Amino acid sequence: MMCSIRGCSGEYEYKRIVHTVHKGDEIFVFDHVPAEVCSVCGDTLLEPEAIGHLEALLKPKSEPQKLIPLYNYVYGAL
Repeated sequence: MMCSIRGCSGEYEYKRIVHTVHKGDEIFVFDHVPAEVCSVCGDTLLEPEAIGHLEALLKPKSEPQKLIPLYNYVYGAL
């Protein structure tokens, strides 16, 4: 399928991506999310089924499989 971004000549390709969701003060990172990604501009489309699954995973607030460090980028802090 051709990219939906005006002027982009790329095509969407199926990939598994890392998807980040900001909910209030919390950040949720999901790995291996199925998506269609443009080969030129990187525009990303998630299918309704994938979005529904992500929403379901966020509701019961289950324990994460991994914990990762999170660093805040503060300009001029060096």
